[in-house]
Amino acid sequence: MGKQYYVYILPSKRNGALYIGVSNGLKKRVYEHKNKLIGGFAKKYKIQNLVYYELTRI
Repeated sequence: MGKQYYVYILPSKRNGALYIGVSNGLKKRVYEHKNKLIGGFAKKYKIQNLVYYELTRI
């Protein structure tokens, strides 16, 4: 078995933008998005709510 990762999607309520990411620590990563601890696209578009995730192994 390989390492496990999560592919996840967070939408923007404001303009319909989607943020699609990959992380091996989904809970921590969503927390970072919700609390605006991450700069860039997700912070600019106020992307916070997890709507989908899927576990994958590489």
